[in-house]
Amino acid sequence: MPSQGSQFTSNDFTGILEKEGIRISMDGKGRAYDNIFVERLWRSVKYEEVYLHQYLTVSEARRGLDQYFMFYNTERIHESLGYKTPYEIYFKEPLKQAA
Repeated sequence: MPSQGSQFTSNDFTGILEKEGIRISMDGKGRAYDNIFVERLWRSVKYEEVYLHQYLTVSEARRGLDQYFMFYNTERIHESLGYKTPYEIYFKEPLKQAA
């Protein structure tokens, strides 16, 4: 049985990426920090949105998640970002509020 994630390191997969000029970043096998940011994001999504709502349809879930990610990126400050939002970090400016 292949190891977890091995499909993303196979020559078949990486060869396609390299052929298209896509650079691959892999820190090495078993690195503890590889997924830390994604794991933190999904933990926040689950505890701050998904577990608090009982979606009855896929469209409800999509609406709820769309709203959450808008909040997460433009309003929710992040300690790891110096108490700024991802929007402020990415665009290097605060979000302009509607008047």
